[in-house]
Amino acid sequence: MKLKALLVTILAGYSVACFSDDITVAMTGDIMMGTTYPGISLPPKNGEEIFRDVKPILQRTTITVGNLEGTLLDGGKSTKGGGPNSYSFRTPTSFSYLLKEAGYDFLSMANNHANDFGQEGILSTEQQLNKQGIKFSGIKGRTESAIVVRNGIKFGICAFGHNQYTLKHRDLATVKRIFDDLKQKSDIVIVSFHGGAEGRSKSHLPQGAESFLGEDRGSLREFAHFCIDNGADIVYGHGPHVVRATEVYKGRFIAYSLGNFCTPYGMSLAGISAYSPVVEIKVDKQGRFLSGQIHSFLQQKGIGPRKDPNQRVAREMMNLTKTDVPHSEATIDKDGNITLK
Repeated sequence: MKLKALLVTILAGYSVACFSDDITVAMTGDIMMGTTYPGISLPPKNGEEIFRDVKPILQRTTITVGNLEGTLLDGGKSTKGGGPNSYSFRTPTSFSYLLKEAGYDFLSMANNHANDFGQEGILSTEQQLNKQGIKFSGIKGRTESAIVVRNGIKFGICAFGHNQYTLKHRDLATVKRIFDDLKQKSDIVIVSFHGGAEGRSKSHLPQGAESFLGEDRGSLREFAHFCIDNGADIVYGHGPHVVRATEVYKGRFIAYSLGNFCTPYGMSLAGISAYSPVVEIKVDKQGRFLSGQIHSFLQQKGIGPRKDPNQRVAREMMNLTKTDVPHSEATIDKDGNITLK
């Protein structure tokens, strides 16, 4: 009898683990694992340890998404000028497997560094992601959206940016057309966007449009709400290089900026620029938000995201949400727990 009871207990646990209805999504911000341009700035041990602390989260969720800031390329010529605000990122193709090993299923290419090495860089990046089985989208005239199937759930994912070569988040007719297509093909629609002004002074989410270096970076509140109103279930943003508020709107989750995530070189990691969250949420089969957790990590130069026992990132996002999106349908506590009101 004891053996029978033990078997029942084991099988019950196996059933819960393997056939749970829980759908979990992990989201991160900008990823640029190191660059060989203009000089060589690469993490030690060929990057083997840069995702060390975050892998347990990124690997356990149903699906993990982020933003690939730059190219996966071994040669080529930079398309950028040599001014003080000009940066080109070229990560060796030998680092590509690290993204798959970390747990990524989808990466946005709709950002202002995807074209750093022109068409050659875009093609090489797409080739490397395809080799790793990682889906991508965001470049105009190329891959508009992707379908990722996990545990029988079809996730339709698309990405938008503010550059000429990206699918633009200000082109709402195109955004809606892509949504209409994805809604027919998938169960849950996830949207990535690269937008907003940049810098440590830009953590607050403004009303209306933002600009940076003379470029229209979009009205992100309006865009995120447009996404939800037209069928999106999850919206995550990046671009300002700092974290911003989150929101639950009409039962759907929005992260307005997840900041830098794994950028050990080439970007400022001073103060709040080093804040690197992993936002993990649980949704139902209709994409409705159930609960979430902001996991706090901090970056150090050359190392990547490391655990923050003081929960500074979660507290920052809690305060920004209280201030900037007080009408959100969810609250965040000091430990990063996101719960419906």
